[in-house]
Amino acid sequence: MAKKKSAAAATEACTERVEVAGHIIDSLILPKILDIITASGGAFKIERITIGQARKDPSYALLEVTAPSEERLQQILAIIADHGAVAVSQADCRLVAADMDGAFPEGFYSSTNQRTEVRLNGEWVEVQLQEMDMGVVVDPAAQTATCRAMTEVKQGDLYVVGHAGTRVHPPERQEQKHGFEFMNSAVSTEKPKGVAIRQVATEMVQTKQRGGKTLLVGGPAIVHTGSDEHVCELIRRGYINSLFAGNALATHDIEQSLFGTSLGVRLDCGDIVEAGHEHHLRAINRVRRWGGIRPAVEKGELKSGIMYECVKHDVPYLLAGSIRDDGPLTDVITDSLDAQRQMREGIRDITFCLMVATTLHSIAVGNLLPAWVKVVCVDINPSTVIKLNDRGSFQTVGLVTDVEPFFRSLLAEIDRLEKATS
Repeated sequence: MAKKKSAAAATEACTERVEVAGHIIDSLILPKILDIITASGGAFKIERITIGQARKDPSYALLEVTAPSEERLQQILAIIADHGAVAVSQADCRLVAADMDGAFPEGFYSSTNQRTEVRLNGEWVEVQLQEMDMGVVVDPAAQTATCRAMTEVKQGDLYVVGHAGTRVHPPERQEQKHGFEFMNSAVSTEKPKGVAIRQVATEMVQTKQRGGKTLLVGGPAIVHTGSDEHVCELIRRGYINSLFAGNALATHDIEQSLFGTSLGVRLDCGDIVEAGHEHHLRAINRVRRWGGIRPAVEKGELKSGIMYECVKHDVPYLLAGSIRDDGPLTDVITDSLDAQRQMREGIRDITFCLMVATTLHSIAVGNLLPAWVKVVCVDINPSTVIKLNDRGSFQTVGLVTDVEPFFRSLLAEIDRLEKATS
């Protein structure tokens, strides 16, 4: 009886052959795929494997994936596809027209932040504007595929449905000399801070030399800790090319410029000022009366600070609001969908991102960045970078330290590197 049941089960089993190529051994991609298969109720058989002999040589594996049902098999194939496993029996991606504005067709392909291709008319086409949690809209006539947000869907547009005809290229492990040596763990809590900061400085100097762009995603603690002058110096010297923040950073930066306080506390001596809790509101009110941050600078009313330096050095800034904002400042974008759209435009040419002391804005920007943009998150609380990694921004590494010592040491390291190359 048992043998008969086993034979029936074997008859019903479904199989698919997939191949995985690249640096799948040292990047631990192949072990991860095998673990996913078994953890998802499937089984695998390695039919062929070729392991690269030299560090730069790619490896290749041909797997037979087996599952107890077609539904379970497709679920497994969908998951391992995000790690670069491609079905051998390749077919073009399946396209379905959106039946309404503002919603994808059912079963739509949900993108990752990794390099992705879709198969159109027998050819692999790279997906443009790569971003996680998007749909992929296709123009068959132009032979193009692009990530698009749900809110941007228009009825009649063709979207990729399912995982057939799609393939993902996971980031491969870089040699240490090309990356951060402290990237061995996502959150650097007990490792030497000097080494980590030195490598962040090196990356920022190299980004500038290559003509790349560095984005600072900053929170109000930059001002509260007295780090604003360090950030101003980085802006003046061309090491920060774009700023994303919220109402709070800009407000307290302007408060510091106008009143010498942040949250009513004098930054030069730490004294609490009488009625200082009103200063941030008075700062917002003045800026609104002056017509915004740029008009305040141009009229000579705002004479220092991070926002002043951004205006003076043509560094674009984007202030995205939240439900708890006071005011807010005239420049703050209060429509979250509009803020998302502008942030997407603002990160297109970013090559390095530094996130400092802001959880919500860091997660928001992390969701928008493709996996090949290096990200360093600096915060006194390790949970910020942990949340980023949990949400898929796995290229993020964290440095757990206070903000002011970080920026002070960062500038010192940049000074040292500039002198060494001059």
